[in-house]
Amino acid sequence: MAAEKAVKLLSLNGIFPIYKTKGPTSAKSLNDLKQKLLREAGLKEFTKKRKQTLKIGHGGTLDSSASGVLVVGIGGGTKLLGTMLGGSKKYTAVAELGKVTDTLDACGTVTEEKPFDHITREDLEKVLKTFTGDIMQVPPLFSALKKDGKRLSNLARQGAEVEEKPARPVVVYSLSLTDFQPPLFTLEIECGGGFYVRSLVRDIGKALSSCASVKDLIRTKQGPFTLEEHALKEDCWDIERVAQSLLDSAHLLPTEPSAKRQKTEDSPKTESKDPSAEV
Repeated sequence: MAAEKAVKLLSLNGIFPIYKTKGPTSAKSLNDLKQKLLREAGLKEFTKKRKQTLKIGHGGTLDSSASGVLVVGIGGGTKLLGTMLGGSKKYTAVAELGKVTDTLDACGTVTEEKPFDHITREDLEKVLKTFTGDIMQVPPLFSALKKDGKRLSNLARQGAEVEEKPARPVVVYSLSLTDFQPPLFTLEIECGGGFYVRSLVRDIGKALSSCASVKDLIRTKQGPFTLEEHALKEDCWDIERVAQSLLDSAHLLPTEPSAKRQKTEDSPKTESKDPSAEV
């Protein structure tokens, strides 16, 4: 039985989505999934550089404080993950007015507090219009972006002096206010690759002559995969259900030739160094 499972696991190829819970990093969630599958198949992981028992990766980082859809590539499917980086993503974000942290979310240390009593729902909705379409955005200091091969978030946590990356173009396809209960407000966001919801909330706070940070963030969709319809929760991380998810997902993905074209169109390869999608 173990031998059959090992053969089946090592034959899996494609892309499928999992549900990442709040708390672990995307890398840890991916490793937990990998270890579960290897244990079920009775396999051990190779430790030699560039040699893996099971090839697996993800297509867009979610911060540890965020939850939601994390797209996973397995086997040959890892080559298609580049198509996920530049694609459309949807988020539900709960933000808090009057308070900002060093990480721009609830995990960080409060660095500034400002009054927010002057802000009305109408004010907020008016400001949101200025953040729709093609905009420029400065990424957070705490992010998956790298300097000298090291993540900015790791450098910042180590106390190193980290400079902000320059503003870069990003796209917001849609942005709407779904709830306003000061100091909290809720946004529904659809955006392109390389976008940071934390930066958006920070900039909204500034535009309202106050400050703001993310309190809760959920990625509800990435590419064709939605949280409710497709994402495998942790209790379903087994070989049989991953195989079924790959089958169910196959018709949602581009054919291999168009996927290759998309990867070329997404060049330069800095996209793969910035699996930020988020947050």
